[in-house]
Amino acid sequence: MGKIHELAAILADQIAAGEVVERPASVVKELIENALDAHSTQIDILVEESGLKRIQVTDNGDGIAPEDVELAFKRHSTSKITTKKDLFKIKTLGFRGEALPSIASVADVLLETATATPPSTIIHIKGGQLVSKKIGARAQGTQIVVSDLFFNTPARLKYLKSMQTELAAISDIVNRLALSHTEVAFSFQSNGRLLLETAGNGKLQQTFSAIYGVKVAREMIPISGADLDFEVSGYVSLPALTRASKTYISLLLNGRYIRNYQLSNAVIKGYGSKLMVGRYPFAVINLKLDPLLVDVNVHPTKQQVRISKEDQLAQLLRKTIYTRIAQENLIPNALENVGRREKSKLELDQLEIDLNESSQNYQAHKKQSANFPQNEKQYSRTFKKNAAAEEKKPQAEEQQPGLFVVQQRADLETKLRAWDKKYFPKMDSTAAADSDQETVPVQPPKKRFPMLSYLGQMHGTYLFAEAEDGLYIIDQHAAQERCNYEFYRKKIGEVEDAQQDLLVPLVLDYSTSEVLMINQNLDKLRKVGIYLEEFGRNSYIVRHHPTWFKAGQEEAILKEMIDYLLKDGNLSVAQYREKTAIMMSCKRAIKANHHLDERQARALLQQLARCENPFNCPHGRPVLVHFSNADMEKMFKRIQDSHHSLREQ
Repeated sequence: MGKIHELAAILADQIAAGEVVERPASVVKELIENALDAHSTQIDILVEESGLKRIQVTDNGDGIAPEDVELAFKRHSTSKITTKKDLFKIKTLGFRGEALPSIASVADVLLETATATPPSTIIHIKGGQLVSKKIGARAQGTQIVVSDLFFNTPARLKYLKSMQTELAAISDIVNRLALSHTEVAFSFQSNGRLLLETAGNGKLQQTFSAIYGVKVAREMIPISGADLDFEVSGYVSLPALTRASKTYISLLLNGRYIRNYQLSNAVIKGYGSKLMVGRYPFAVINLKLDPLLVDVNVHPTKQQVRISKEDQLAQLLRKTIYTRIAQENLIPNALENVGRREKSKLELDQLEIDLNESSQNYQAHKKQSANFPQNEKQYSRTFKKNAAAEEKKPQAEEQQPGLFVVQQRADLETKLRAWDKKYFPKMDSTAAADSDQETVPVQPPKKRFPMLSYLGQMHGTYLFAEAEDGLYIIDQHAAQERCNYEFYRKKIGEVEDAQQDLLVPLVLDYSTSEVLMINQNLDKLRKVGIYLEEFGRNSYIVRHHPTWFKAGQEEAILKEMIDYLLKDGNLSVAQYREKTAIMMSCKRAIKANHHLDERQARALLQQLARCENPFNCPHGRPVLVHFSNADMEKMFKRIQDSHHSLREQ
């Protein structure tokens, strides 16, 4: 008997499931793509326990004919392609015929589907085995329920992340698909909580605002460009609106969300030098091209594709964004910026009006669809309004003086002295010496940091100072960055009971996936003195903050600290404090071409002298360089190298 045999169909499906069904989000993605390929205009997604207990996707698409229902769960069965030529002109999201059989092999699947001609068909498959098949009654469309995911492959459960992480992955997939198909109305619920609802009116900006919030949508500007092979359109954020990771860049190729390193970098390069280091923009980019120029059959999940003339497309994308951003920021005039903000406010007001109208149309559509015969109540949705309680407005206390910030008030010296006394007590050992003790002449120890006397400033960037041993040149940005770092590192590590109440509480808006990650790390934020209260579906309200926050910068500091947590939520509390202190110290340090007066420069040098490590900034760059007296004398030939004259040779 030979050793080679054909794998059993169920085993082959389970092997394929290892590639196609990596996590619950993979199931949601495949089911929504099937619904989109069926020309659905309304898709409702419901998950329980992050999809492990139950995933339900309901659509009003074409449905599956009764004679094809059982065949749809056979391996490599599809209605999308028939010949080899079809592989080179794929316009649908699914075509490989692996999704349904792979899902059914590792879960309990109940499918009910109907075409325009009744009746509907109900089929139940568990672990790849047919359990039952019967006739039902429902409106045109498909409803598929996936329960007990990975019940027969428990080893797969060990590789899943926390419930919040898995739900965030599902939310991210739904968001991307909603952005790529704005003509479809999406509704997404988790454990009875509505997480996303789009109008399905084909307006990308409205869909974007439903996901990321209206405030973020205000800072988005449209782009468009084309050449002989490609067409680029969509929205990108202004340089002022950034995040700490690239995950907010969505590339949609012929309606398919893809991941592409070169194209994502092209988006970033389109901003030139207008983005800060380590910050990335929001972007939703639609890429239209001939299907012959793209191969989507290179990976089972179809998120990685091969694009012909990819360099040309990246160049077009970079040029399109660069040209659009240059127009927005061509003349950095304050009056024009004010005008632009007023214009954005008008656009925002109109956007809110459009959203309200679209929501009313959507509700009317839902009421109308509820008249069709249903076997369950999944089509009916109750939308609750969250009424915010009346906000208290306690009187704000006087802000504590923070680290050195350039001030233009006449009492700068008084403020600096009070600040020095509070945060940097004198460490003079001679003050504690007994005055009655006999004075003995002792050679003073060599100081770790020289006593610098300020001389002047060059190009608003470098400070010149002298000491007994020579000339020092100080990078003012690096110097204050070091001072800021040691201040923030200490303050972030101290959680005091005293909090500064805000006169007007702050409201912070985030997307669903961000909210899920923030909720998972609320304890980490509390340990650094940030207390968030849920305020609506995807918003938080902040009523007070640590007293060391600088007046007028409360919202910016809060967002920066939360953004860094979103960038890497796996950090320990100690690592989070360290990295956040580094980030904040850099952003709040004085920059180049900032001219300081003599008092401000001297105060900065005094602060630097008190630092634990005054020699390097938190990133490792040198704060100051030294020219010794000998070096200066050599440069001016006051000290000449010994040599023999030519006559002595």
